[in-house]
Amino acid sequence: MHEPIADASLAREDIERMLPGPRHLIDCDLEGADLAGLDLSHWTFEHCALRRTDLTRARLEDTTWNACRGAFADFAESDLTGARFLSCDFNNAVFRRATLDGARFTRGKLTGADLCETRAVDLVFDETLLVNARLVGHSFRKARLERIDFSQADLAKCDFRQASFTDCSLREANVESARFDGADLRGADLGGLRLADARVLRGATISAAQAGQLLGELGINVR
Repeated sequence: MHEPIADASLAREDIERMLPGPRHLIDCDLEGADLAGLDLSHWTFEHCALRRTDLTRARLEDTTWNACRGAFADFAESDLTGARFLSCDFNNAVFRRATLDGARFTRGKLTGADLCETRAVDLVFDETLLVNARLVGHSFRKARLERIDFSQADLAKCDFRQASFTDCSLREANVESARFDGADLRGADLGGLRLADARVLRGATISAAQAGQLLGELGINVR
């Protein structure tokens, strides 16, 4: 069993010397490192700096990411099957075409992140900021969504059928061609939705207060 590596500034050649086998990095600086294509399956990253780190096409199955900071990190086409992200900030990170089957993001920030064209069976977001994120075509069907902020996110063509929302926000999100049949939206902030957006809510359940809010957005006074 390898000892954890702490407080180190690491480049690609340093990581390659640690292969094969899972390692545990604590408070390590990986900013801007080229880790593309490496097999880091089962590794643990704790309080690590990953700003602009290149992880494209990397094997990251069953990795653990705890309190990491990785603005603009690139996970495009990587395999994150079963990965766990806890209290991480990956604002503006790229996950385009990544495999996220069984991955879980908890109490994290993905503001502005690109999650388009991902393979994402059983992907879970819990208490996650997805403000201005891009999730075009993602399926949330039958999901229980709790404390997720989708404000200004691109949710075009997303599938929210039979999903339930608790303390969530869809404020000013793009929901063009999204599906909400059977969804319970009573726990979601629907502020800023336009008339064209309201049509996609057909078949969803909203509260009387939300209905009044939507009509108010259209300039109709409800008394």
